[in-house]
Amino acid sequence: MHASQSGTSRTRQVTAAVIGNALEWYDFIVYGFLSSIIARLFFPAESEHASLLMALATFGVGFFMRPVGGVLLGLYADRKGRKAAMQLIILLMTLAIALIAFAPDYTAIGIGGPILIVVARMLQGFATGGEYASATAFLVESAPANRRGLYGAWQLFGQCLAVFAGAGMGALVSHTLSPEALDSWGWRVPFIIGLLIGPVGLWMRRHMEETEAFLDAHQEGGGEPIRLMQVLCEHRRAVLVTMGGTIGGTVAFYVVLVNMPTFAHKQLGLPLDQVFMVQMLAVALMTLIIPLAGALSDRIGRRPVLFAGTLAFFLLVYPLFSWVAAAPSVERLLVMQLLLCAMMGVFYGPAPTAVAEQFPTRVRSTGLALAYNMAVMLFGGFAPFIVTWLTQLGGTPVAPAWYVLFASLIGLISTWFLREGAPAALERQQRRANLMSPAARSL
Repeated sequence: MHASQSGTSRTRQVTAAVIGNALEWYDFIVYGFLSSIIARLFFPAESEHASLLMALATFGVGFFMRPVGGVLLGLYADRKGRKAAMQLIILLMTLAIALIAFAPDYTAIGIGGPILIVVARMLQGFATGGEYASATAFLVESAPANRRGLYGAWQLFGQCLAVFAGAGMGALVSHTLSPEALDSWGWRVPFIIGLLIGPVGLWMRRHMEETEAFLDAHQEGGGEPIRLMQVLCEHRRAVLVTMGGTIGGTVAFYVVLVNMPTFAHKQLGLPLDQVFMVQMLAVALMTLIIPLAGALSDRIGRRPVLFAGTLAFFLLVYPLFSWVAAAPSVERLLVMQLLLCAMMGVFYGPAPTAVAEQFPTRVRSTGLALAYNMAVMLFGGFAPFIVTWLTQLGGTPVAPAWYVLFASLIGLISTWFLREGAPAALERQQRRANLMSPAARSL
């Protein structure tokens, strides 16, 4: 066994993981925010709608690589350590963002421009596929047993910082630059700033320490390599429950957060800079709620918090979309986004820890990466494409709500089958079981 970490060491570990995670996801998400501009420059087509669909499909292409990257990097993390995997991920993402930042557009080099964007998105997908599992495993394993919910919540806290920063950069460049300057060079600015991921992320992650839980599990396993089929066969329930829970969260993330600026601007006709400001306020609220919900799950359990947040979101999403579509305005969009993001914050808080607790330490990164990335690839990556297509097919701006409702229902069902992992909740369950036992009743 290894010496326990001090409070200062844990704080340093969490800070390094969260900041690196935020930088990582910023680079991945900012493409979604700027997809309408990238569509015009790299994917010219007969109609603006067709051009946007091609850009969004390219956004989804990156998700094909996520299960591949997730499994390979997850296996690497379970064999070599969380720290080694997280450093490799930073290097891969830096290369991908550089390709996007400096890629010549279609008018400059023809088909070569779109090809560079597709290659960069695939590389981003590969790297990001390993980030969630490695960072989540690292945070949960760095936490005291009675604070795993709070520590795991910092994973999605980091992602929300990325969305907030991406929305802020989108608002800044779209508000301060003319349309001509934005198309000419302004759209590259958020990506160039994202290149900070390299030196900052590598410096921070180089000074991280490997988790004690991993070192102990690796020592007990005698260094025997983890096999993918072993994880699938021995942890089938955990994989399915994690996939189901991820489906609801990832569709909400990409429809309500990433795709909303493009949707509100294109479908509802709202000013893009104001839409970005709305998004920043809503994401700020969600970011504050996430750690509170994670901490609450340490006290009352993961399942109650997850179920309450998902159910409230499920009941609100269609009425709110209908209300905004009936009379589009920035004010109504703000109300909708604040309410939806508040509910998302509730179920996002305990989610990383809840799914991490479904797997034992030795296979945690591999199991998480496989289940999480399969769900994200199938239901999240093409969410912007699907809702854009549904809107055109149904002829109504309410169409995105149909897809979100479907995904949220799957999330509710999966939460019902989730194995509770919060020590406080397990202790209460044990006390109730003891009180209900025949021996206790005879007393």
